[in-house]
Amino acid sequence: MFYEPKDGHGLPHNPFNAVVTPRPIGWISTRGADGRDNLAPYSFFNAVAYVPPQVMFASTGTKPDRDGTKDSVAQIRETGVFCVNVVEYAARDAMNRSAGPWPRDVDEFTDAGIPREECRMIACARVAQAPAALECRLTQIVQLAGAANFMVLGEVVGIHLRDDCLRDGLFDVTRFQPLARLGYRDYTAVGEVFAMPRPGE
Repeated sequence: MFYEPKDGHGLPHNPFNAVVTPRPIGWISTRGADGRDNLAPYSFFNAVAYVPPQVMFASTGTKPDRDGTKDSVAQIRETGVFCVNVVEYAARDAMNRSAGPWPRDVDEFTDAGIPREECRMIACARVAQAPAALECRLTQIVQLAGAANFMVLGEVVGIHLRDDCLRDGLFDVTRFQPLARLGYRDYTAVGEVFAMPRPGE
């Protein structure tokens, strides 16, 4: 099968998300200028540079109460900061609840029963029990082609690592099973890890 996206695919559901998988989930916490906290998962997310450490996520939809974007992007525009919380399998239900199309005045931490703590370097909340959290300062927001597609890039200025996820000096993902997005309504959790030395190492 071959298709050009501009012409449609003829399938019951768009296969694009199912092709680019698995995708890590950035559970993005933000705080608006009015002090309201927001928490939402984004699977268009990844690390993009080491020095300085930088991450990105993309928001691809709108809410009627946010003038052409979603709460996360709107609040980051206001404050210039955000936090990326790593999602573990044990938090899957809370993460999914926070993905709802709630009005802007809904605090997803409270709605989903997610404990929060204050970040250290930025004025923002983070998921208290997340395996890791990356405190970020906005570097740029890039408007992508298409309606309401925004890529947010930030520099990581503080990193929280949960103590039980450290083993022999390494951050060990087998201790918490990172959750990843597949296509459609499907997810996966890391259950098997193997090492392969790079050629020349």
